[in-house]
Amino acid sequence: MGERTLAAGKKNAARRGAALIFLDEAGFLITPLVRRTWAPRGQTPVLYQRGRSRQKVSAIAALVIPSRRDRVRCLFRLAPDASIDGRGVRTFLRHLLAVVPGALTLIWDRSNTHRGEPVKSWLAARRRRVRVELLPPYAPELNPVELVWGHTKRNPLANYAPPDLDALVDATRRGTRRLARNQRVLRALIRHGGLSLRLK
Repeated sequence: MGERTLAAGKKNAARRGAALIFLDEAGFLITPLVRRTWAPRGQTPVLYQRGRSRQKVSAIAALVIPSRRDRVRCLFRLAPDASIDGRGVRTFLRHLLAVVPGALTLIWDRSNTHRGEPVKSWLAARRRRVRVELLPPYAPELNPVELVWGHTKRNPLANYAPPDLDALVDATRRGTRRLARNQRVLRALIRHGGLSLRLK
């Protein structure tokens, strides 16, 4: 069902000459993600972290495949110690429309942030340029932006215990920017999402 939905959205986008945009939000906690790592035998690595801190960095990102289907772009914004609500999503969408020319097909999940106000009315006023395709419920594996967050958390940020929120923001920004410059990995994320999209 999910693959058929994505296929229909892809065909409609191709007919309109539209860019495909996958969008999602995530959060990065100041508590480190602990993963197995290398260490000298008998010397267990020790991570020192701030106790009981609930600080986080919220993030929103889009994987953009232009109508020419010749590359993948990763655009993102961070919100330190805040949550991204409908107004934050609307602000990010405005940024996307400013930097991505032409028609857009927006593909995202069914969260209330995406379907409620103020996003709903903002999109309604731009329905000639922006069309929305909803992913099936409970199918995060179909959105390749989920893999952006997973890659960042499991690679540059794994076992990283930031001393404060500013350090977490800097590390998250560096890790996501590094991924955004890696066309090979971005294309792999698109393929892994199950979308049979032929990139040039």
